[in-house]
Amino acid sequence: MGARNAHPRISPIRQIAALPYRTDDASDAIRVMLVTSRGTGRWVIPKGNVMNGVSAHAAAAMEAEEEAGVTGWACPTPIGSYRYRKRRNNGSSLMVDVEVFPLAVKTELREWKESGERDRRWFTLAEAADNVNEPDLRDLIRSFAATQFRAAAARTTMLGAMAQKTGMSQMFGWFQKLLPAKANFFDLFEAHVATVVAGADALARLFSESRGRADHIREINEREHDADDIIREVLHLVRRTFLTPFDRSAIISLVGSIDDSIDLMQSAASAIDLYEFTDFDQEMRDIVALIVDSSRVLSEAVPLLRNVSGNGKRLHELTERLVRMEGHADEIHRSGLKRAFQAHGTTDPMGFIVRREIFNHLERITDALEDVANEIDGIVIDHA
Repeated sequence: MGARNAHPRISPIRQIAALPYRTDDASDAIRVMLVTSRGTGRWVIPKGNVMNGVSAHAAAAMEAEEEAGVTGWACPTPIGSYRYRKRRNNGSSLMVDVEVFPLAVKTELREWKESGERDRRWFTLAEAADNVNEPDLRDLIRSFAATQFRAAAARTTMLGAMAQKTGMSQMFGWFQKLLPAKANFFDLFEAHVATVVAGADALARLFSESRGRADHIREINEREHDADDIIREVLHLVRRTFLTPFDRSAIISLVGSIDDSIDLMQSAASAIDLYEFTDFDQEMRDIVALIVDSSRVLSEAVPLLRNVSGNGKRLHELTERLVRMEGHADEIHRSGLKRAFQAHGTTDPMGFIVRREIFNHLERITDALEDVANEIDGIVIDHA
């Protein structure tokens, strides 16, 4: 009897999706936006087909603008994928794999392409998970950020409220006033990371908005000064505290790596200011989007250090995600440098040199964020 012909495995149809998110001003919790499906009216996330010549995360951002009327910073590294069956008009039901990219929402449009065809609504993570049908998507949404994120996010939200009342750009010198009179190490760790989150957001605005340039640079500088105040307090606390939650060297290494992240954001902003650089490459913006989402992941991870033994598994998941994002940033860095050299290397050598310096500053920020992940991993290994 002859051998049967082997049939190649049929790959599912591939789609991309955005998960729009923000920090809720009222509850200080992460919220995500869902939209209604045009066909069934059920709650879904903005998604669509892969576009030729368009990167996956950029396509996801386009779908978010068309379907949900939101714009922002789409992280080039997906947080995961889910699978569902799509029913066609001909009655067929085909399997679809959807890669999901986080999108930090900057603007909600009043009118958008599909505003007459869809509703949109902000949900808590638990509410969003309960309102979608796909089990994998439910798990993905639930794992997007733990409730402990609120501890770090709260400080940034409080600063935003103050800024609105005073008319100042967010923050500038308030972190010490926000800290409890008897600050402990964990309060300081979380406040320190809040400066990184705020610095990353300001960096994203610097790379995406032509107006307010000087304010964005100033805010990054102020955030770095706040981080300096916090690290001085940590070092002072290390010296005067007999019992510390972790080994003293681990605490110093952790806050040192966090501080390096915001210091390098300031260095990047200073270089942009020095060279009056405004012609940002797409790869630069993509790395900045990675920095924004890496900072968010870090803000979820650090509060979990309050209970390392109980949160060891989740901490390891988050640090692995940070390492993956740093690897993705390296790839974008290389391709961006290559494209910049091809475009400017012979015709505009100085322009290429400036671009290379900006790229290198951004790549160092992602390296520093990975270093924080490694420090957290070390604490987990020692104490979990």
